[in-house]
Amino acid sequence: MYKDAARVKSAGLGFAIFSAITFGGSGPFAKALIGAGLSPQQAAWLRILGAAALLVPLVLIFRGSAGIRAARASWPQLVLYGLTGIAGCQTLFFIAASRLPVGVAILLEFSGPVLVVAWLKFGRKVAVPKSAALGVGIALIGLATVVEIWSGLQLDLVGLLAGLGAAACQATYFILIDKLTGVADPLVMTAAGSVVGALLLTAISAPWAIPWNALTDTIAIGERSAPGWVFATWLIVVSTVIAYLAGAAAVQRLSAAIGGAVAYVEVVAASLFAWILLNETLRTNQIIGGAIVLLGAFVAQSSVGKVAPPEVPQPTRPDADLADAGV
Repeated sequence: MYKDAARVKSAGLGFAIFSAITFGGSGPFAKALIGAGLSPQQAAWLRILGAAALLVPLVLIFRGSAGIRAARASWPQLVLYGLTGIAGCQTLFFIAASRLPVGVAILLEFSGPVLVVAWLKFGRKVAVPKSAALGVGIALIGLATVVEIWSGLQLDLVGLLAGLGAAACQATYFILIDKLTGVADPLVMTAAGSVVGALLLTAISAPWAIPWNALTDTIAIGERSAPGWVFATWLIVVSTVIAYLAGAAAVQRLSAAIGGAVAYVEVVAASLFAWILLNETLRTNQIIGGAIVLLGAFVAQSSVGKVAPPEVPQPTRPDADLADAGV
């Protein structure tokens, strides 16, 4: 029994790391498409619409009419989830990644737990432990180091605000997902959120103006090049659908706490992908500041999670909550 449990946990850890790595690859490939003429909103629309096109059939196959009824029962929360956790988070991250180094953009997004703590403290008037406040303080010091606040903001202001906006959407996801857990089927939730996100972005991204030739032309990614459809396929299949399902397999085998901790591997993976594919390097202060941000965000999230788990679930990606779907 002990060996079986150990094997299950080892497999879960492998799935979790694989999920984080595949998510981390989205930034450089999206940046290549954006460089070829797509706007960040259009790149996000393409990714989300493609994911919806693959996930909706899975719902129909594995859930049937019961899945549709489940979506109808929780439609207000699913709409908000699609607007923030999927469309908002991904679009704002792509905007940030188009104007900042991918590593900086992703670490800004992963400062979301800091905003969760602030929302609990000042929005819900919930008492938070001192360790959570300490984590917030650490993360803020890290952010100040990244942007070199002592010399004035050294980062593109729009990119910085977009990264913090992605963090706010991620924080909203952390809070919202708890209300849906046990109420909405995770597979249905992710598919429905993708549909909502695709519909929203259809209205604001002007997909009819997409330079579709970018998908057939050979476009550059750092010193390399490939047809644009290769990048789009990676975004949709690998960095979205496969990453979602790998996260599901991970959380089926691991506790939420461990899964949440492993999720931070995505920040490292995104930075490595950007270095290998785009030749993006971070300055020393950005590396140090990024490490401080992640430490503070992790301390804050872990502290609040231990005291008030109903309010703040672990910092897993939306895909991780497919665990109960049995996919």
